[in-house]
Amino acid sequence: MAKPIQYVADGMVVAREVSEQKILRLKKEIKTRTKTMPVRQKTYKNIAIFMALTVLFYLLGYWLIYRLQKATPLMMSVGFAAIVTCWIGNIKISELGWRWFRHKEQILSYLIPLGVISLAYGLVWALGFGGFYDEAYVGELREGYSLGNWSDAGLLGFHFALTATITFALTLPSVLGEEIAWRGFLVQQLSTIVSPQKTALISGALWTSFHFPLIFLGLYGVDGPPLYYQLICFSLYLMSASVIMTYLRLKTGSLWTAVIFHMSSNIFIQKFFAKVTLENAHTPWMGDEFGLIPGLVMLVVAVFFYRKLDTVSA
Repeated sequence: MAKPIQYVADGMVVAREVSEQKILRLKKEIKTRTKTMPVRQKTYKNIAIFMALTVLFYLLGYWLIYRLQKATPLMMSVGFAAIVTCWIGNIKISELGWRWFRHKEQILSYLIPLGVISLAYGLVWALGFGGFYDEAYVGELREGYSLGNWSDAGLLGFHFALTATITFALTLPSVLGEEIAWRGFLVQQLSTIVSPQKTALISGALWTSFHFPLIFLGLYGVDGPPLYYQLICFSLYLMSASVIMTYLRLKTGSLWTAVIFHMSSNIFIQKFFAKVTLENAHTPWMGDEFGLIPGLVMLVVAVFFYRKLDTVSA
């Protein structure tokens, strides 16, 4: 039976004739709003604390680079910031995405960067922006591995196998330190207040800017191209990678997809393809994370996954 009522909604008095069913629906909606607002406010607070701690720990990690001559403390500093934020904000560490999920997505996370980088350097070599392969570097490998009788092809194959397995595994501590923060903590927090697309772009922008001080100071980058060019190409590569990693993280709920993707990207571009390429004047402009071609190829793949972000949620 309909009846006139007065009900307070968002500070205003609502007066109208409504059915009992509509009354219940209105009460439920207001109750949902009152619950949602504190959650959003808490999320913003968590992100603000995380960013403040990231700056603090980043400075400590930067100091340790010079003390230890390694970048690992800097990469892990942001992970410590995320863990301390969880402690302050009463966030369970289990919410960072430790479950493995299915092997299929983990294998995909390994193969996508390998495929992107292989195609990118195939284009670099085919278009004459670099050569395959640097005989002097292969000579260094022969001496370093003490495999004097091996052919160049055999040495390159052996080096690729070691890079894809042993070197890959050795990067776990530093990469995990980063990914606990960016895809473990930040993506999870952002996905509760903004769309998956915005989550990918915001987290990607923050992740990219995390590297900028090292580039500005000349500790990370290549010789030749101007700083602005390197920043543009590097940002293109990482922002595109962020879209793919965010999709895999939200689809699976697993932090490990991002860890594996990040490890695969680092070791194949830095430890294999950039090393074996015979450089010419064009190579620094077109290869590596600071050149144009890897970023463009990653962007093409990212567009595909960006369109799929609508199908995933936290």
